[in-house]
Amino acid sequence: MNPSSKIYIAGHNGLVGSSLVRNLKKQGYSNIISRTKSELDLLDAIAVKNFFSKEKPEYIFLAAAKVGGIKANEDFPADFIYQNLQIQNIIIHNAYLNKTKKLLFLGSSCIYPRECPQPIKEKYLLSGPLERTNDAYAIAKIAGIKMCQAYNKQHNTKFISVMPTNLYGPNDNFDLNSSHVLPALLRKFHEAKVDNEKEVVMWGTGKPKREFLHVDDLANACIFLMNNYQKSEIINIGTGKDLSILELANLIKKAVGFEGEIVNDTTKPDGTPRKLLDVSKLHSLGWKHEIKLEQGIEKTYQWFLKTR
Repeated sequence: MNPSSKIYIAGHNGLVGSSLVRNLKKQGYSNIISRTKSELDLLDAIAVKNFFSKEKPEYIFLAAAKVGGIKANEDFPADFIYQNLQIQNIIIHNAYLNKTKKLLFLGSSCIYPRECPQPIKEKYLLSGPLERTNDAYAIAKIAGIKMCQAYNKQHNTKFISVMPTNLYGPNDNFDLNSSHVLPALLRKFHEAKVDNEKEVVMWGTGKPKREFLHVDDLANACIFLMNNYQKSEIINIGTGKDLSILELANLIKKAVGFEGEIVNDTTKPDGTPRKLLDVSKLHSLGWKHEIKLEQGIEKTYQWFLKTR
């Protein structure tokens, strides 16, 4: 990409999309196009076709998706598989029809099998059963990966697929019914502090281990890969470090300043036991994350407070 390249961010108001816009502008890219949901419904094939025919984006970051935590995935599996398949099918196909120079498809680390060897290498894709609680979302994302690879093979496109680990940061979703674990805990601890509660109830045992990447690090990795990665094979984006959910909860508790107790609700599901990405391929290309988890949580909490 060069500074004047026409770059389309699909999902520019979301956690990932908004970070991509911020970081592209910071790096000097000035020709960024985007549309709100009311301006362009990405589930509407005709509207998207007309948008592509008119705008002809040169580069596309496909960050638009329906996402959520365990509860949302369990309650609305049909929405997760339909909406994600529809969005990516329409955008990827129109990118091909309009001769887009390059497209970056954002997958998810949940595409990997539930009982995966750790850390998770890219080659483990489709090597075992998925986690039951989010298999509808995972299958949609796997279909997106395979679609990019198929178009590259048949049509000689340049569509790359990246697999981020668990993300957090500004513009995250803090709704307790649909959010992921880090923003959910941050909000729980904040509200408990404000209400002078003596305890915070946390789902599950707290034993599962997770890896967390600040969304600004992800955005920088995506821009780096758009400029430096050409292969059809998927590539992981993460920190290469993980911690237990209970350890995460204690970090958030400290950042928020909550002084009560943490209580585990073991009637609620834990999800996948461990999910740590092998990021050696990404490191070999010359990219590593910069924002430490403690620092990132503190920055996210300050953003959260400003938006209350």
